[in-house]
Amino acid sequence: MSHSGLSNNDSSVLSALFDPEASLSRNAPIEKCVPYGITLEDLTYLQRCERDALHPINGEDPSKNEIETSISKLTAIIDNNPNYASAWVNRAQARRMLFGDEELSSQAAVVQGILEDLSQAIKLATPENTTNPLSSSHAKVLASAHTHRGYLLLLASKSDANRHMLNCTPGLEKLSSEQLEEAASREFALGGRYGNTTAKQIAVKTNPYAKLCGVIVKEALTKEISDYYQLQVSTI
Repeated sequence: MSHSGLSNNDSSVLSALFDPEASLSRNAPIEKCVPYGITLEDLTYLQRCERDALHPINGEDPSKNEIETSISKLTAIIDNNPNYASAWVNRAQARRMLFGDEELSSQAAVVQGILEDLSQAIKLATPENTTNPLSSSHAKVLASAHTHRGYLLLLASKSDANRHMLNCTPGLEKLSSEQLEEAASREFALGGRYGNTTAKQIAVKTNPYAKLCGVIVKEALTKEISDYYQLQVSTI
């Protein structure tokens, strides 16, 4: 959408209002290639180790011991290969499996650990130049990590009690519910950009500009209907 005479920021706002899905979640360029800085042989070996680590939790209802076994194996992979982004995001997922949503408000230290794993995965997988093609394996990491982080932020925004889950996370513990929801929307948008279609849809629904547009349209329609009925009454 072209907006002549507007600043870049104003144009971005208008794009978000009128086409939030396109403006927030354009897909990143992705190629089927080996991530930068690792050989195909090493990647194949690490993926095999990772599959072995995740095997205990592949069932429908893994036990706590099985989850902890997976976490331990993923930690060993991370200790030996700290630059392997996929292990970080999978350890975050495994840690998350130990608790239900309703339990997280009393597990601030656990949530901090999960968010730290996700942040490290994002740091390792994000290319320095975002216009360059991204390996498909790193795209999957980024889609998963940003979506997971968005979900936790959105969950924290739902109530004052839920916000306690961020009490141990510097930079997030003092954010308001509105700020957390906006941050979650940005994370979902990035998850969508890297290939998670569900995150892309949630980003549109939680985008504050799109929500503002919806409020404006609703108010305009309400006024139009009200004016119409007032006109009908005055002509009777």
